[in-house]
Amino acid sequence: MSIGALNDIRDDDVRKDEYDLALEEGIDDETLRDDPGATKFSISSYGADYTVDSLVKRMRGGAFRIPEFQRQFVWTPKHASKFIESLLMGLPVPGVFLYKEADTNEHLVIDGQQRLRTLEAFYDGVLRGKEFKLQGVREPWVNQTYKTLDPADILKLDDSIVHATIFKQDKPEDVLDSIYFVFERINTGGIRLSPQEIRNCISLGPFIERVHQLNTFPPWRSVFASQNNRAKDEELIVRFFAMYRDGDKYTRPMNGFLNKFSAAMNKVGKDELDRLSKVFQTTIGKVNTAIGARAFRIIRSLNAAAFDAVMVGLAKRLDAGPAPTDNDVGAAYDKLIADDEFKQACERATADEENVRKRLALATAAFAGI
Repeated sequence: MSIGALNDIRDDDVRKDEYDLALEEGIDDETLRDDPGATKFSISSYGADYTVDSLVKRMRGGAFRIPEFQRQFVWTPKHASKFIESLLMGLPVPGVFLYKEADTNEHLVIDGQQRLRTLEAFYDGVLRGKEFKLQGVREPWVNQTYKTLDPADILKLDDSIVHATIFKQDKPEDVLDSIYFVFERINTGGIRLSPQEIRNCISLGPFIERVHQLNTFPPWRSVFASQNNRAKDEELIVRFFAMYRDGDKYTRPMNGFLNKFSAAMNKVGKDELDRLSKVFQTTIGKVNTAIGARAFRIIRSLNAAAFDAVMVGLAKRLDAGPAPTDNDVGAAYDKLIADDEFKQACERATADEENVRKRLALATAAFAGI
């Protein structure tokens, strides 16, 4: 897919699908409807032709990195064999799509992981724990491995060309939103990735790893319920940290704010990550004992806007002094979610700067008095 073709997808349809899916999973996040506006990037892209043996070398050495969240290898041995056969026959094969990271010069595999993993497996001689012998192919390649191929075929395979489209973001420099949008538009599995699944890739680092760990914290699991298969629970943890630490700097769209925050947080030290982790654990622990599973559910679904406000307001109260009793926290919570002004800030235009600041202020005031 070319860079230009990325704009052909209707963003309004995508946002509606994401919101409907979230509701089905019991999460009311009105920011999924948020229009990011006319975002513009300065992106450099170029084509590069790699020989197959050089691709395998880069895969083995880690120069080509496959995102952690992407699906595992799903090609059958016959499907993988057909790809190798195409190269041996000299047929053109689909290219790969890579993002070049400026700091490390590593290439993030955006599209083409099945092909690259097939090549690496064939050269290593093992596919899914079994010897990789070509299946369902023409003679003389049936049951051949890389090592048993005719020397002339090995040379032909080594020198076969796979085209790559490589891109990097020139502007804006502070956050790599272009990768987010490219991931949002290219999915090898045909299923659109959620915002946090994409964020887990483009901002993979110490902060995201810490969020993964906190997502298993028992009181959080008690409040949120079972783990979300689209990482929405992890996104809420990121959202709490972003609002707790930088809520006064919030600007829409919400996804862009969380992207930028996640990238910045990967650069802070372990002490700060430890501090924030303790804040989250203490706060959600108090929510669990004082409010329980009904927390953040203004109607029925867990409301993301209510979550960030209640969590930030309560966290700031816990920072201020000795923990209030569960009864006091529960009473303050019930009074807060019954407030019409608070409910409106949690249900309409929840990504607007005014509503974000309003609900954070209301929640902070509600818990400050106990």
